[in-house]
Amino acid sequence: MRAAAKQVIEPVVIAGQWWHRLADGRVQCDVCPRFCKLHEGQRGFCFVRQNSGDRIVLTTYGRSSGFCIDPIEKKPLNHFYPGTSVLSFGTAGCNLGCRFCQNWDISKAREFDRLADQASPETIAAAARRLGCRSVAFTYNDPVIFAEYAMDVADACREAGVASVAVTAGYMTDDSRPEFYHHMDAANVDLKGFTEEFYHRNCFAELTPVLDTLKYLRHHTKVWFEVTTLLIPGENDSEGELEKASDWFAVNLGPDVPWHFTAFHPDYKMLDKPHTPPATLTRAREIARAKGLRYVYTGNVHDRDGSSTWCPGCGQRLIERDWYDLGEWKLKGNRCAFCGFEIAGHFDAQPGDWGNRRQPVHLS
Repeated sequence: MRAAAKQVIEPVVIAGQWWHRLADGRVQCDVCPRFCKLHEGQRGFCFVRQNSGDRIVLTTYGRSSGFCIDPIEKKPLNHFYPGTSVLSFGTAGCNLGCRFCQNWDISKAREFDRLADQASPETIAAAARRLGCRSVAFTYNDPVIFAEYAMDVADACREAGVASVAVTAGYMTDDSRPEFYHHMDAANVDLKGFTEEFYHRNCFAELTPVLDTLKYLRHHTKVWFEVTTLLIPGENDSEGELEKASDWFAVNLGPDVPWHFTAFHPDYKMLDKPHTPPATLTRAREIARAKGLRYVYTGNVHDRDGSSTWCPGCGQRLIERDWYDLGEWKLKGNRCAFCGFEIAGHFDAQPGDWGNRRQPVHLS
């Protein structure tokens, strides 16, 4: 029997929002700080934004590398409707070049047949409602590079009563940042390290624009956001760097923004580093908490103490977690059931019951 022919999904190409023409005839993309300057037909570093017809176009609009229902804690978001499910998807490409990328098969994809599912913004919003998902997440690769698609999906979701979550490295420009986050309800931002040297050597990027994104979210939006740092042995886990990062975090973001320290495993082009010891995550958490940060978590490990939410007022455990599984729940609304301390975030009267399931779905 002959195998069925593989379905080919033709790309939908739409005009990008952030670009301008240069005097030498090239077009400059202004969505991220790379400011790629492109001749006709050339693609940017991200591969999906292209100079076509003397303008920047997005070549992956409406196309996904796949859809999956995840626990919201996997994004990770611990203070945004805990226990609920989120419809997750990404596209292809990325505007960073992280040597340790743990989604490299998607973020470094250069073949459009990697984009196996197709869906309009309205289809995604309706699917999220039908599947009982509280939110939709743009994840697996960075939504900054498919911002126009992500914003349209977010608008459709908002009309359907579904929240939108950006899982991003925060590598954006002053021009693109306000419009993008105007459409988002929540975000998790990767703070990959706290030195320019780390960003230059391991991500082919810069630290400062990421810090600008974090400050923008904190001081100029109502977007709920949390921060994640993947701790890589010998690269960004020194006590000195963690002390400086925690000091900056406390001054610029305040005590109520959750911070996740997660464990590294060897992947992509960084195979020479060991797994992160759990003790490293615990030490990082202790350093950040000593600086006055109230909600600091460990991730990618089984650590009930480090992954649970504790009341800053009385010290009682309010939300018990073991990886993505929820246990004890001691909140009344958004307040501690023991002392009444107000806990920052968005909480339902009762936690969701999605658990740690991961369920792939097909929308088309």
